[in-house]
Amino acid sequence: MPKPLFQPLLVNGPEGDPVVHVDFLQTRRALLFDLGNIRALPPRKVLRISDVLVSHTHMDHFTDFAWLLRLLLVRDIDLRLFGPPGFIRHVECHLAAFEWNLAHKYEEDVRLTVTELHSDERGRRAEFRFRHRFARENEQTLDLPGNVLLDDGRITITAALLDHQGLPSMAWSVQERAHVNIWKNRLAELGLGTGPWLSRLRQAVLEGRRDDEMIVAEWQADGRAVRRELRLGELRRDVLRVSAGQKIAYVVDCGFTRENRARIASLLEGARTAFVESAFLHGDIDRATERGHLTARQAGWLARDAGVEQLVPVHFSPRYGERLGQLEVEALEAFRDHDGSGLVSPWQ
Repeated sequence: MPKPLFQPLLVNGPEGDPVVHVDFLQTRRALLFDLGNIRALPPRKVLRISDVLVSHTHMDHFTDFAWLLRLLLVRDIDLRLFGPPGFIRHVECHLAAFEWNLAHKYEEDVRLTVTELHSDERGRRAEFRFRHRFARENEQTLDLPGNVLLDDGRITITAALLDHQGLPSMAWSVQERAHVNIWKNRLAELGLGTGPWLSRLRQAVLEGRRDDEMIVAEWQADGRAVRRELRLGELRRDVLRVSAGQKIAYVVDCGFTRENRARIASLLEGARTAFVESAFLHGDIDRATERGHLTARQAGWLARDAGVEQLVPVHFSPRYGERLGQLEVEALEAFRDHDGSGLVSPWQ
């Protein structure tokens, strides 16, 4: 099986602020699900982040926006942030808390592109630039078919707008368009070397280019530059294996309502890995309902019924103290119970 593109890390464990850092294999890129406490991440991991997907702006999901920005200054960086209705204003208010009178003296520029989903398939986008003292600019209304907020040719970011006790909360999925694996032993058999050209080859496949397109292969051998031109179709046949792309999903802070369940089911379908909040034990379902959270058992049911391959329970309530492990057990038992034996019907 090809090595997955996405390499996720639950930064603070299941009981801390729910932050997931996802490194991308074979490229200097990463994304974040939520922006609570990220101090455990080394700067080298933070500086790879290209996209931040925020569920909502409660403190445990957004408190370290300023810390992230501090690490990015002063560098030449583009960062995309995605969030719920009103997210542009929240980012703008954070930026306005600081003075930027020296920004024009720097050549480097931090460019923030902030997108919010207003309702199904509609949203807004605005930009903020360090060299412009982070003034809001280039604001526009967006049509977002299928609630797809980004499709850059390699990954697709899709959102579901959920309800968290009257507050919009975003669930997210990130889908790799396709997984392109290069057989390096076959490269050697064909007398081809490795180098940056392989990244261009992957991109050509992901973009669906024609088999008769010529690919320039360049590498170093014995201290000299080697250059060959080959047809994409030959390379696709002889050295590549293209398989279905990986999907990873993230669901936190939402109630077990009929509408939420339907939207979560659609978002989770086909996910290899799903991080799903398991805030309360099912015996405390009344408290979970009152506060707009999922129980561990409900999280297991949702992931199971959507056909998720791996469930990672997250966002445990600290009220359980030494019993936190029971939340994981309960979630995974419901997830693995395919015939429903011994468990209450999830829809009652």
